[in-house]
Amino acid sequence: MRSLLTGDIGGTKTRLALVDVNNNDVVIRRELIYASQRYEIFETLLSEFLSPDDSVDDAAFGIAGQVQNGVAQATNLPWRIDAPALCQRFGFLRCHLLNDLEATAYGLPALVDADLLTLQTGSPDALGNAAVIAAGTGLGEAGLYWDGQSYRPFATEGGHATFSPRNTLEFALLRHLQQRHSEHMRGHISWERVVSGMGLLDLYVFLLNYRHVSTPAWLAEEMRSKDTAAAISAAALANNDAVCVETMQLFVSLYGAEAGNLALKVMSRGGLYIGGGIAPKILPLLQTGDFLNAFLDKGRMRPLLTAMPVKVILNDRAALYGPALFAAHYAEKIV
Repeated sequence: MRSLLTGDIGGTKTRLALVDVNNNDVVIRRELIYASQRYEIFETLLSEFLSPDDSVDDAAFGIAGQVQNGVAQATNLPWRIDAPALCQRFGFLRCHLLNDLEATAYGLPALVDADLLTLQTGSPDALGNAAVIAAGTGLGEAGLYWDGQSYRPFATEGGHATFSPRNTLEFALLRHLQQRHSEHMRGHISWERVVSGMGLLDLYVFLLNYRHVSTPAWLAEEMRSKDTAAAISAAALANNDAVCVETMQLFVSLYGAEAGNLALKVMSRGGLYIGGGIAPKILPLLQTGDFLNAFLDKGRMRPLLTAMPVKVILNDRAALYGPALFAAHYAEKIV
């Protein structure tokens, strides 16, 4: 059994934990969640979490951003995280940085059946590569290469690939987003821009304009008093506002379309996993069929996609478990 420090670093929140790892079991000894935007640098947050009595040899963190040569630049935060610098400052013997979706992929072996909800059973003998897609603050994507004996997760930046509209409504959405974000995007609109928390808000504003309506007073008040995206999804789930319902239908359909794109590119015969903070909160909407209809709508490739299991990750600690398993298994190899 190994004790180590693990972390899930996101654009909205950062979760840190001291854990014990035994094979694929991760037992949390201490865990805290921080609002990421409150901290200018990650080291300050980490200093708050660690006490003088904590003795940590191995640390590993999943980060929503690119990781190269032990250095990570967060996508939706100004944080630059340097693994060797963390070792020097905090006394770690080893420090690993993973992309957050890569971390989620590494965390899948720690999940049990109750941590997953099946949207599509797929083929009973499904085996091969797998993929993970996760909408939260941004949109993350990762693959798992099946080498014949085990899975080998790898990071991608697929969420930043160019959004491709499928119909008249979505072409209008693309034009709207290009006008709204032209100063920053120069015409490029990514999938993250439509399938994420921030994307949800853009979809809602677009549909207000497209339908020539305005936000009802009661909903405007709810948006002021709590998270705007949460207010939109709650109104949709309760069927209280037509534009909110249409917003979430469009969001779920776009989510399914890009999940299908990822599944084809990775050839994820072993399954497609839906992670992130949004999916568990909108399960009834994911189960209506809009997600799977868009996922399967790939012409001649439909039979291939129909054979792939599709599951929602319900346990929000998957991205916390992953770095811990990675670090523990790495340490076992070098001992």
